[in-house]
Amino acid sequence: MAENVPAGAPVTACLLIIGNEILSGRTQDKNLAFIGQGLNDLGIRLMEVRVIPDIEAVIVDTLNDVRRRFDYVFTTGGIGPTHDDITADCVAKAFGLPLIVNPEARAILEAHYEPGQLTEARLRMARTPEGATLIENPVSKAPGFQVGNVFVMAGIPNIMQAMFASLKHGLVGGQPLRSRTLRVEMGESFVADGLARLQERFPAIEIGSYPYTRNGAFGTRLVLRATDEALLDAAGVELESLVADLGAASAWEATPAGG
Repeated sequence: MAENVPAGAPVTACLLIIGNEILSGRTQDKNLAFIGQGLNDLGIRLMEVRVIPDIEAVIVDTLNDVRRRFDYVFTTGGIGPTHDDITADCVAKAFGLPLIVNPEARAILEAHYEPGQLTEARLRMARTPEGATLIENPVSKAPGFQVGNVFVMAGIPNIMQAMFASLKHGLVGGQPLRSRTLRVEMGESFVADGLARLQERFPAIEIGSYPYTRNGAFGTRLVLRATDEALLDAAGVELESLVADLGAASAWEATPAGG
């Protein structure tokens, strides 16, 4: 886990988006951007995202793969009251733990529902692997849970966001990744050679090129990303000079909250 990461090493994470409804296109995922930004603010690098179906073998195999390769794994979806909500079952199987009705989770649901309203379907939302730590859900009360470095959250965006707010204070991160974006009124092919040379001069910076069109004209957003603000500033000066030498108009975009 992140506590054992060598000093200075990036802290990494993977997100598993679980649900046939995402893969079919019936539901559009709205959680990725929120989680990615939230983790970056904490100095945790979201390195990989997978969208997988509600199939036990796929979930178990994927989870066992990524939890060994990343410091943190976050899942969304599959912890509701219906038969196809199988994420809790799969996490238990992946860790080789019994699946139980968590007494603490049951007590939360019993306090939330009117007497006699805690049906067997709703009680499914109290199931966790044995020994799991609950993740508070102030919106609809049914909790998420944590086992090892795996954090299991709801797929409904406002509930997922509330769960993430509940758990994020316990995450251990490194330095947040900062960014600078230069908007250039020129197609990316014109700046490609100079950008490659800049990357050679600043290997510690991630340099990306993202073309766009506006009013029928091509433009490019050139993005610099690094944890070192001074290094970003130095690379930014050279990038601006490079673009000016090409005769293109450019402007720095406002840095979004969190870098």
